[in-house]
Amino acid sequence: MAIGVLAFSIGLAACDSPAASQGEAAAIPSVEAGAEAAAADSAVEASAAVIHGAPTFAALYPGAQADGAPIAATGPSGPGGLITFSTDADPEAVVAFYRQRAEKAGLASIMAMNQGEARAYGAAASGDRGASLQVVASPGEDGLTSVQLSWSAGA
Repeated sequence: MAIGVLAFSIGLAACDSPAASQGEAAAIPSVEAGAEAAAADSAVEASAAVIHGAPTFAALYPGAQADGAPIAATGPSGPGGLITFSTDADPEAVVAFYRQRAEKAGLASIMAMNQGEARAYGAAASGDRGASLQVVASPGEDGLTSVQLSWSAGA
């Protein structure tokens, strides 16, 4: 399973930003919209659930239902893990949540991908053995968003 996640992460890292590859223009929000979004982000941030043994940037999305316990492993990049869960939030909101947490933790965005309604995002600290985060969110058959979150705390 770890090899599959690694191969998937490497494949996603090779993708360009979706806005750049599709020629989309970024919308510039108004100051009021930005303030409302920041307040909403703070409320969501405060309700994130801690995953035992995971770095703070890899908390469980608020209100998410885990499919099972996280899978933990230790490797050259330190302790890491993988968890899958579902949420009623849309894939865009899930990715935005993890992007905010990663950037707050000092990780740099290294990839983003939009494929239909599915979204993927990856971030990493500098260096070969730095912390990293990867999230893939896609709509499920039951109206919920299915999410795979993997991380490494760094060595």
